[in-house]
Amino acid sequence: MNAGKTLFAQVMKFVPWTSFLRIVQRYDGNSGVRTLPCAEQFRTMGFRPAVRRSTLADANEGRDWRIWADLAAVLIRRARKLYASEPLGVELDNTVYALDSSTIDLCLSLFDWAPFRSTKAAIKLHTLLDLGPCPIS
Repeated sequence: MNAGKTLFAQVMKFVPWTSFLRIVQRYDGNSGVRTLPCAEQFRTMGFRPAVRRSTLADANEGRDWRIWADLAAVLIRRARKLYASEPLGVELDNTVYALDSSTIDLCLSLFDWAPFRSTKAAIKLHTLLDLGPCPIS
C-alpha cells in the first residue's frame, strides 16, 4: 500500500487555484453550469463521485477551450521558474523537447468511463518537457 501522496495529489498541489479561478471568470466558464463546474471538471479523473459520461462530454463540448490553454500556460511558466537555474548537463543551441506517453492503470469497477481492456481501465497521459534553455517571462 502506498504511504505517500499519489501522483495526482502532487499535481493538484502544484495547480495555482487562484489563477485558475481568474481564468474561469475571464471566459465565464461556469455560467449556466448546474452539475460540473470547471474545477470539478479538471479534477474529474476519478477523484470525486462518479460523473456521468454525458455530463463530462457536455462540459468538454460547451466550455471555452481557452480556459485550459491559459491554465496550461500558467503551469508552464511556473515549471520553467522551478528549473531555470538547474544545469541540463549538455549545451544546447536550440530548444529541445522530450515527449512521453504513459498509460496509467485504473480499476475498471471505479472508472467504467475509461475502458482499456475487457478487465481493466486506464487513461493515457502525454507529457511534453522543454529541455532547452528558455527565458523566463
